[in-house]
Amino acid sequence: MRDKAVQILRKVLRSPLSLALLGCAAVIALAPAVPAEAGVRDMLNINEQPGVVPTKQESLLPPEFRPQPVYFRSNEAPGTIIINTDERFLYLVQSDNRAIRYGVGVGRDGFQWSGLLKISRKAEWPDWRPPAEMIQRQPYLPRFMAGGEGNPMGARALYLGDTIYRIHGTNQPQTIGHALSSGCFRMVNNDVMDLYERVPVGTKVIVRQQAKL
Repeated sequence: MRDKAVQILRKVLRSPLSLALLGCAAVIALAPAVPAEAGVRDMLNINEQPGVVPTKQESLLPPEFRPQPVYFRSNEAPGTIIINTDERFLYLVQSDNRAIRYGVGVGRDGFQWSGLLKISRKAEWPDWRPPAEMIQRQPYLPRFMAGGEGNPMGARALYLGDTIYRIHGTNQPQTIGHALSSGCFRMVNNDVMDLYERVPVGTKVIVRQQAKL
């Protein structure tokens, strides 16, 4: 019985259809796999942790969220910031259809938005004043916290127009790639410090959201 099964298997493997299927399998095997943590990142649910200072190891992002030059077609002028909330990426447009891409954390459901603004001011090691809505959700939060390594605003802040929204650092690097904030855009401190040096006040910021059907 075993010998018969082996003979049948050999006939199947000699057929053109089987070779084609094996070819497809080979292609699938070579395709880049989706990181196992990709789905988990979207399900993370943690509150603010004022006073916590992340270690260097904790601040090391997965490769896909680290700053890197990418191909990026855009009609926007070099120096423009484009944030794609669905992708969890911030793009700093460069010349020749290129951009520097950074991983970001974005607003949670109900706090995401889209629009066109400009950077109205910049601050190093900004103070933190949680908005009333955040305090209502997390009553334990301080009403004011001076800037510093344990401050949830992180090392730098880029204020967007006259809104309450900012691009800022974070003391929770594990939140990059998630939708957790109250509408601001989080970056790890090294990344926001890099962006801070690259863009001046007045920089155009475009926030995009994928249309939901």
